[in-house]
Amino acid sequence: MKRVVIFLLVHPTFLLRDYYSCRCEGKQEVKMASPSKETPGSVETDSTAGGRSPAISGVTQNVTETDAIYRGSIHLDPDEEYKMDHKKRGHVLIFNQEHFFWRLGMHPRNGTNADRHNLVKRFEELDFEVKAYDNLKLEEVWTKISEMAEEDHTDSDCFVCIFLSHGENDHVFAYDGKISIQDITALFKGNKCPSLAGKPKIFILQACRGDKHDDPVTPMDVVDHDTKTNEVEVDAGVIYTLPSGADFLMCYSVAEGYYSHRETVNGSWYIQDLCEVLKEHGQALEFTELLTLVNRKVSRRSVGRCNDPSAIGKKQVPCFASMLTKKLYFRPKST
Repeated sequence: MKRVVIFLLVHPTFLLRDYYSCRCEGKQEVKMASPSKETPGSVETDSTAGGRSPAISGVTQNVTETDAIYRGSIHLDPDEEYKMDHKKRGHVLIFNQEHFFWRLGMHPRNGTNADRHNLVKRFEELDFEVKAYDNLKLEEVWTKISEMAEEDHTDSDCFVCIFLSHGENDHVFAYDGKISIQDITALFKGNKCPSLAGKPKIFILQACRGDKHDDPVTPMDVVDHDTKTNEVEVDAGVIYTLPSGADFLMCYSVAEGYYSHRETVNGSWYIQDLCEVLKEHGQALEFTELLTLVNRKVSRRSVGRCNDPSAIGKKQVPCFASMLTKKLYFRPKST
């Protein structure tokens, strides 16, 4: 018996087409076999044993992948502002620490009373109800903050808390000990203080955040250097903390890792310039834009007279971290 062998000539294009057809079908079968493993927005990849896609010499593979499932667009108004037409502007708490228990080894903060006075005046002009406290002990500070967190802020626009003190490792000092900034901000989150939910919560911290001076750098254009006749000191410590949750604004007198300068007569650079800008633009300028202007003013200063010769000519730049979700204005209250 004779055997007949038949050779079929198949064009390579058909083989490639069948190859990709098999890959696509196999991919579909995998997806159908395990639908519970699909995650919206996940990226799909074709793989073989070893995790690599098979390569075909001379052929460029064109595989379509999905980055995310389209959920439709949400229109956001970039000019949306916080509602600031409640009956009251809100409360401002100021904790001013000039002196400290001797065992802490903290130097007195000469000039801080000038900061306290200026802050009270500026925030009262913005229709806030201001309460300022001097040299409170740790338990007293905690009591005042806890009482404020438990108050009903339904009729208030926002809340402001200010510390003028030394700092250390995410803490700020009272007269006889330190308190965690994270613990303080936690009291004003929505689950603890629901009457402030969705409202701005501003924390202003005048304290050092490190042990370095900011060296001056000469820019291409001219920078004015303000030289003060009174002596410059630094606030000690390191502060860097961010609360979890929206509508918080953390304002720091200096960037992380650097000294914060305070004049023994006029007060700290940061609070001086913050109060000056609040006086000129507090009722008209959006608040984060106002803080940016404060950054610019402070950055133009340099140390003139100081007990530490190495500090002469050094600089300072404040910073702020915003978790605000809308624009913030302190326009005059309607009477």
